[in-house]
Amino acid sequence: MLLQDFLNNGDIFALHAGAQITEIGDGYALAQMTVSGDHLNAGGVCQGGAMFTLADLALAAVMNGRGQLTFSLESTISFLHHALPGDVLTAEARELLNHHKIPYYQVQVHNQRGELVCAMTGLAYRTNKEVT
Repeated sequence: MLLQDFLNNGDIFALHAGAQITEIGDGYALAQMTVSGDHLNAGGVCQGGAMFTLADLALAAVMNGRGQLTFSLESTISFLHHALPGDVLTAEARELLNHHKIPYYQVQVHNQRGELVCAMTGLAYRTNKEVT
């Protein structure tokens, strides 16, 4: 099974949130989600947890993209712009440090207008196990 299919079908929470991996490359991954009414908080904008879910899914894809099972140790996110229903959010994850045990990543989430909505950094632990 391809990693993209594994993550898209295996991450039930992200699946129900409407987040989906669209691309995985060498040290790179993209995920996308369209903001719906189900994503809104009491203020009428996309809830931070929904945006975190999208960024975290892209992070999981880039972390495991080298074929070794990798787990997040720490993620930090900054919310920089609101998102509204109908906005298409794209999370672009990049590997900044390909350390054999403790790699480091950055995820940027933009809307369809190119505005930076949120930014995440992630520190991970890479195991010796293959992704199955």
